[in-house]
Amino acid sequence: MARIPDAFIDDLLARSDLVEIIGSRVPLKRQGREYSARCPFHDERSPSFTVSPTKQFYHCFGCGAHGTAISFLMNYDRLEFIDAVEELAKRVGMEVPKDTQVRNENPDGKDQYAALDAAARFFQKQLESSDKARSYFDRRGVDAENRARFMLGYAPDSFDGLKNALGTDERRLALLEKTGMFSRSDSGRVYDKFRDRVMFPIHDRRGRVIAFGGRVLDKEDGPKYLNSPETPLFHKGRELYGLWQVRQAHAKIPRLIVVEGYMDVVALFQYGITQAVATLGTATTPDHAELLFRNAADVYFCFDGDRAGRGAAWKAVESILPRMRDGRQAFFLFLPEGEDPDSIVRQEGSAGFDARLNEATSLSEFFFNELSRDVNLNSLEGKARLAERVKPYIANIPDGAFRDLMQQRVTELTGVGARAEPAPAARTPSMRPSRGSPAPKQSLVRAAISFLLLDPSLARAMEPPYLFGVLRQPGIPLLVEMIAIAQERPGIGTGAMLEHFEGREEEAALRKLAAMDLPGDASTRKEEFLDALRQLDKQTRMQRIEELQLKGNLGDLEKAELRDLLNSRNR
Repeated sequence: MARIPDAFIDDLLARSDLVEIIGSRVPLKRQGREYSARCPFHDERSPSFTVSPTKQFYHCFGCGAHGTAISFLMNYDRLEFIDAVEELAKRVGMEVPKDTQVRNENPDGKDQYAALDAAARFFQKQLESSDKARSYFDRRGVDAENRARFMLGYAPDSFDGLKNALGTDERRLALLEKTGMFSRSDSGRVYDKFRDRVMFPIHDRRGRVIAFGGRVLDKEDGPKYLNSPETPLFHKGRELYGLWQVRQAHAKIPRLIVVEGYMDVVALFQYGITQAVATLGTATTPDHAELLFRNAADVYFCFDGDRAGRGAAWKAVESILPRMRDGRQAFFLFLPEGEDPDSIVRQEGSAGFDARLNEATSLSEFFFNELSRDVNLNSLEGKARLAERVKPYIANIPDGAFRDLMQQRVTELTGVGARAEPAPAARTPSMRPSRGSPAPKQSLVRAAISFLLLDPSLARAMEPPYLFGVLRQPGIPLLVEMIAIAQERPGIGTGAMLEHFEGREEEAALRKLAAMDLPGDASTRKEEFLDALRQLDKQTRMQRIEELQLKGNLGDLEKAELRDLLNSRNR
C-alpha cells in the first residue's frame, strides 16, 4: 500500500479548520485561545475536552483522547485513514495524489467487492427456497428482520451452485477464486468452497461483504464452522463479525460485547442486545483490541468458563493492556459449562444477560487472580514472585491513572512499591498547563522540545553547526529527531508532529507537553528556544572538556581542541 506524502498531510491539516470540523459534531465553547466541550469519546459531566486551533490538536484531560483532524474523523466518524484523508481533502478542495490513490486501491478491488456482494445475494435467495435452511433459523428464533440485517443465506448442496450462478465468464471466475469462494482439487478442478451450509456474510467497516462464515446443518458433515481464507480483502485478525451492524444500530456505541460465534451475535441482536461482535475463529489480536476501543470505551469479553475459555480471556488481556488508556474499561464474563450467549439469552432474556454482564469480572481483578493462582501471598517468596510476574505487563500499560492504580495494587498485594522518581532538573523557561495546575520545573531539553512541539517552524531559525546532538542527556535523541522532521516538513504542525510519534514510547510525554500553554508571543518563544539550544551547546562543550581531561596522554590535535574549548569557556 502506498504512503500518502507527509507534505500533503501537513498541508491538508494546515488548511483544515479543526474547530469547524469538531464543532459541527460536538458543541464547543470558547475559552480564551482554545475551545472546550464534554468529551465525545467517554461519558463525563464537566468538560475536559479541549480543541486548539493554533496547535491543530485536540486533547481530553479525562480519557487521554487526542490527535488531529484526521484522527478525529477516524475515531468519531469511524473512518479508515485513507477515507478520513479523502473526506478532509474534499472539504478544502484538495486532491489526494493520484499515484497514492491508485496504489492504495487493489486493481481488482471494486470488482471483488461486487463479486462477493453478488455471492451474498445468491446465498440469500437460496435460503428462501431451502426448507431445511429456513427451518434451522426458525428453530434458533431468528426473525426476518435479523435475517435481512445480517444478510443470512444458504449455500446449496452442490459442487458448482455458486460457480454456475456467478462464474459465467473467466474474469468473474478468477475474482471469486481470489476472494476464497472456490476450492481447487489436486487435479485442478474448481468447485464451490461452501456447500450445504447456512451462510454468515462478514462485512468490513464500510459495510462491504469481504468474506463468509458457513455453519453445517448436520453436525456430522465436516467442521462445524468454515471461514473464508485470508485474501487481499479479508484478514481475520483485523475484523470483527457484527461490527458493521452494531454501528448501524448506534450513533454512539455504549459498549461492545465480544462473543465467540456468529450465532451468538445474531441471537443477542434478536433479543435486543445490539452491541455484540465476534472474533473470526481466532484469539483477540492487538488489532482487534484497537478496533474495539476505537468504537467503545467499555468492552465485555464473554467466554466459556472452562480452561480454554480462560486461556482465550488471557490472550485478550495481553492484547488490551497496552491499549488501556484512562477512561477505557474491560470486563470478563465467564458462562456456565455447556452454555453460550445464544443459549443464555434464550433462557434468561435480555434482562438476565444484562444482569450477568453487571456481575462481570473487571480486567484488574481477572489479571491479578490469574497471575497469583499458584502463588502463596502469605510468604515473602510468593509476593516476590507475583511482583516479578506483573512487572512486564504493567510496563506495557500507557502512562496514566490506570497504570498508577495497577502499580498501587501490586504494592498492596506484595509490599513492593515503585522506585522513587529522580529529582526534577533545574528550572528553565517557564511553562504552564492549560488546565491551570502549576507547571513542573523543566530541563533545558524538555523546554526545547516543548517550544518545538508548539511551533515546529522554530527549527527553521536554527543556524548550523549545533553541537548538542552528542550530548549525553535524556531527550536529546528525541529533540534531534524532531528538529530533523520539522526541517524536512516545513508545513508540519503540533498535531502532525504528535501523529509521527503515535504508538512510540515518547508519545505519552509529548502528549502531555502539547496540552501545556507556553507564555509569551512568537518572537519571545523563538528567542527562548534558541537560548535553550545555545545552553545545550555550552553543556556539550563542557562534556567534551571533561572527556579530554579524563583521557590524559592527548595527541597534538586533541590538545589543541582542549585549548580552544577552555578558551571558549573562559570567554
